[in-house]
Amino acid sequence: MKYNKLGDSDLEVSEICYGTMTFGQQNTVEESCSLLDQALSQGINFLDAAEMYPVPMRAETQGGTEEYIGEWLSRNRRDSVVIATKVTGPNAAFHWIRGANRRVDRRNIMEAVEGSLKRLKTDVIDLYQIHWPDRYVANFGAPDYDPSLEQDTVPIEEQLGVFDELVRAGKIRYLGLSNETPWGVSEFCRIAEQSGLPRAVSIQNAFSLVNRVFHIHLAESCRFHRLGLLVYSPLAFGHLTGKYLRDLPPDSRLALFPGFGRRYENRYAMEAVASYVEIAHRHGLTPTQLALAYVRTRWFVASTIIGATSPAQLEENLSCVDIQLSSEIIGEIDAVHQKYPNPAP
Repeated sequence: MKYNKLGDSDLEVSEICYGTMTFGQQNTVEESCSLLDQALSQGINFLDAAEMYPVPMRAETQGGTEEYIGEWLSRNRRDSVVIATKVTGPNAAFHWIRGANRRVDRRNIMEAVEGSLKRLKTDVIDLYQIHWPDRYVANFGAPDYDPSLEQDTVPIEEQLGVFDELVRAGKIRYLGLSNETPWGVSEFCRIAEQSGLPRAVSIQNAFSLVNRVFHIHLAESCRFHRLGLLVYSPLAFGHLTGKYLRDLPPDSRLALFPGFGRRYENRYAMEAVASYVEIAHRHGLTPTQLALAYVRTRWFVASTIIGATSPAQLEENLSCVDIQLSSEIIGEIDAVHQKYPNPAP
């Protein structure tokens, strides 16, 4: 396991991060604690959560993921892991999280942080992320940016001022962005530098063999603003394992929660997945190993977030750290990408 410095922070994070959004939905507390023990024993020191988890989101389970991590932390040394979590952005669908007036403003941020600290049973959050921007952006597979959808938004300087209070109070250590755009990254960093407020050290966005959009524009923004990418959905919601090419496995997430992860379900994405699965098999790899090993080759990736609901899944995911893709394999991957460029952005 390699460890990477996260942006301009002093956080050293494992190249594989354990994404915990199934804890409290697909995993019991004891299963979750056992999986975290396994991850820690294999060198993972980085956990990612969110106040709205587990997913799919429901009022009855909201906050359960952080509670399970908190239970595990109560049995382990706090300094053995880097904890990342997130404040929920505006979305009328999640009315049970601080009501309808949920913005990334002082009241909401303060309430969110206090709630996460309590559930996590910790005094400080190492990396606190804005789950998605307070302003309108074309996100989660939306095809185009539409100016007519713009909305009132909390000024970035005001948001940063609240995070500054929390850093000074010792409740969070560093700020991270998530589901952000090049303009957003530049504005957050510019305003932080001009105003002497906390700079973001990371960005958590989707990236995978079927979604390489980050390469096109955000890679440049993050290079010059010194943000490390925390990759989510490196397996494209499980599609890149190849398990959805034929029958729907009965215990899979798409079987349990129909319609979840629809952004990856289109003809060209499935044809691309089939091609990547063929490459993996031809070179003696599992499709999971190929997909995760590819993400690890990208210079801008600080850590790859994996989600595993069983010990066997976790073991297979972790096996990617021992795999180095040859130039021949990279060439074959790029040939598929040229034929099917970003079919599931």
